[in-house]
Amino acid sequence: MLTDKELKKKYLPVFSKNPDKYYPVGVLKGEGFSRLKCNKCNKMFWATDSSRKLCGDPACNPEESFSFIGKSPAKNKLEYQEVWHKFSKMFRDLDYTPIKRYPIVARWNPTMEFTNASIAAFQPYVVSGEASPPANPLVIPQFCFRTVDIDNVGISGAHNTVFNMIGQHQFIEKSKWNQEKVFRDIHKWLKNGIGLKNEDITFHEDAWAGGGNLGCCMEFFSRGCEIGNQVYMLYEQTEKGINDLKLNVLDMGMGMERNAWFSQGTNTIYDATFPHVMKKVFGSIGLKFDKKIIECYVPHAGLLNIDESDDIKQSWKSVAKKVGVDVTTLRGTVLPLAGAYSVAEHARSLLVLLGDGALPSNTGQAYNIRVMLRRALGFIDKYKWDVDLNEVCEWHARDLKVIFPELSENLEDVKKIMDVEIGKYNSTRQKSKQVVEAVIKKNVSIKDLMRLYDEKGISPELIAEEAEKFGVKIEVPDNFYSLVGELHEKTEKKHAIKSKLGINLNDIAATKVEYYGDYSINKFKAIVIKVSGNYVILDKTYFYPTSGGQIHDLGSIDGHKVVDVIKEGDVMVHIMEHEFDIPKDKEVLCIIDKDRRVQLAQHHTSAHIINAAAKRILGNHVNQAGAYKQVDKARIDITHYSALSEKEISMIEEEANKIINEKININKSFVERGEAETKYGVGIYQGGVVPGKMLRIVEIPEVDVEACGGTHLNNTSEAVMIKIIKASKISDSIVRIEYAAGNAAKKESNVESKLLEESANILGVNKKGVAIKASEVFKYWKETVKKNKKVKIEYSGDEEDLSDKEILEKTAHVLKTQIEHIPKTLKRFLKEIN
Repeated sequence: MLTDKELKKKYLPVFSKNPDKYYPVGVLKGEGFSRLKCNKCNKMFWATDSSRKLCGDPACNPEESFSFIGKSPAKNKLEYQEVWHKFSKMFRDLDYTPIKRYPIVARWNPTMEFTNASIAAFQPYVVSGEASPPANPLVIPQFCFRTVDIDNVGISGAHNTVFNMIGQHQFIEKSKWNQEKVFRDIHKWLKNGIGLKNEDITFHEDAWAGGGNLGCCMEFFSRGCEIGNQVYMLYEQTEKGINDLKLNVLDMGMGMERNAWFSQGTNTIYDATFPHVMKKVFGSIGLKFDKKIIECYVPHAGLLNIDESDDIKQSWKSVAKKVGVDVTTLRGTVLPLAGAYSVAEHARSLLVLLGDGALPSNTGQAYNIRVMLRRALGFIDKYKWDVDLNEVCEWHARDLKVIFPELSENLEDVKKIMDVEIGKYNSTRQKSKQVVEAVIKKNVSIKDLMRLYDEKGISPELIAEEAEKFGVKIEVPDNFYSLVGELHEKTEKKHAIKSKLGINLNDIAATKVEYYGDYSINKFKAIVIKVSGNYVILDKTYFYPTSGGQIHDLGSIDGHKVVDVIKEGDVMVHIMEHEFDIPKDKEVLCIIDKDRRVQLAQHHTSAHIINAAAKRILGNHVNQAGAYKQVDKARIDITHYSALSEKEISMIEEEANKIINEKININKSFVERGEAETKYGVGIYQGGVVPGKMLRIVEIPEVDVEACGGTHLNNTSEAVMIKIIKASKISDSIVRIEYAAGNAAKKESNVESKLLEESANILGVNKKGVAIKASEVFKYWKETVKKNKKVKIEYSGDEEDLSDKEILEKTAHVLKTQIEHIPKTLKRFLKEIN
């Protein structure tokens, strides 16, 4: 398999040799463009000036880079939100349907954590033809997150971590594909929307590859600025080679921020995108800078792009020379201004990410959310600015309310998460000075800086600042935050699951699955399709296989025990306790262990109920991150930024049981993927993406809707009751809730009541002692008993990580074995709270 870069390199010559087949040549010639070859990069490009030697890409002519600043050729000066208003209106008139954006957290896409382009909203299933798009053709204002640009923010004046990519998309049969029409549409935007003359535009022929797909594309430039790129996705890469896609896919993407910046010709993209917020930030911090130096600097700021500079120190020298000052003066002028722009840009990014349900983490791309937040706080601390990040988020939310009202609706959730993260940052900063003093006594390497930031959250700027007090100079790499972010973005490659049974399933028809309907059916007849040792395959089955975090059913086939059920592709294999002879095509009686089936269904439906209850109590950022359901108990992992307090656990349990007592009918149906996403939203993907064109939707009306293939109850009341056993934080952004439902919940409650009564009896407390709250007992005896050296406490950790049952077991053990050493004050306390 070739990499994306290798694919582009291989196929660009193929596309260029046959431009009439791959590019909209007819429209270009009709508009007066000539096909030319760049003397620098050797790529083919189109321009109205046939004598032109360079293509217009800043890489080929650095002097042309950002030459639109202060002198944009655009006739129409567009404010940020005006770009989408005008674009969507124009394209609606061209028969495109404007749709709402998808969340930036790509829950529907198994290949990525966050959307990085507008087409990501429709990958992989719409692009592959497996699901229908919400409209066709369509345009969309899609927020995207690209972590590689963190260190460039503020410095280059052109980069964002979160930006909005306007997408022009179409998913169409090859026979209906009209490349010239879709190109003419985007050309109309350049001419009439932005107001460019043809002589101010150059179109570049190129190749594009990504996500296993390949195609040709046309990039459009003006005055050293790439405004957008229209990709014609035609092929897919497989292990056997390049194949035609079932559909031709149009993928035009252009930055909303870039269009506003280019049309206005402001110094930076930030001044064009959120000028009102920048005015407030500058007003808060009172930043003063040499405007003449900045005016000379901004046309050359693109040369400090860390991703494209081979020697960033030399680039600073080169830019300083062009500006006419020394490097120290230039950095002293530019860096504080870049810091102010970064604070505003990062706050906007955090508003979108956290508002859409992302949480800072120590793993994956979500780690960069924390990096970004701490980078902004670092600037505020370094320059001693009086600015509140939460307030900056509010400014952005008000600014964007017209086209993205949901950002204002989620502000409370954003503030809660930000406050927790800011608290962690401040706590780390207070503890860091001693660590820094110890570190700077030796030579500090880049690895040391990365380790201290990664493990202890100590920013490199703080280390450099403290080192300076000791006369030690530490240089922080300009790409530091990109380097540290890369450490956490490594993700495991997904591999196809191969059969572990070693059974030949060739020519075996798919098993008809019946358990999606009524979970309570536990007897049925079926025809034997194949027997191999102790493996039995039937034409249909109600037996549930281990999948979706739920363990398998048990039971019997013609009186012989079924001990496991495994799904191999679309074939269900029943594993018997022993081998036995049973003829093919025989009708057999199958019986499922009903008590086990009911208990597992109670636990599975309860996972959905608890997930919904937690979202109501904790906030909209809560989503399922995983689950496991067995007979005696179950667990659900939810996304949350801190350990749950006992009050929160109690409130979630209370809310879950309230849902049970409302006796809500549960709807189960199969819906086409695209239709399901349009009707219910991408929140249907909880704990992972369910594959397939048709999704089984489990809906508890007004409570929860999920794509799920498990066995589920018919009414919430059938769960009987939910008892939360324990809640613990298992990672930086995930909390695990262990629970029981139905009979399993009753057993847990009985055990807890028994322990409480036992503790009360030992202490001589009357029978009302069963009302004692376990945590109150535990905290009191822990604080009181630890003062008495005769009492041994075998305990480590935080009581928040203990279940009530574990607390009571420990309490009862101490009371039983060390009663003579228990202070009278504890007995008195127990009687008081009783």
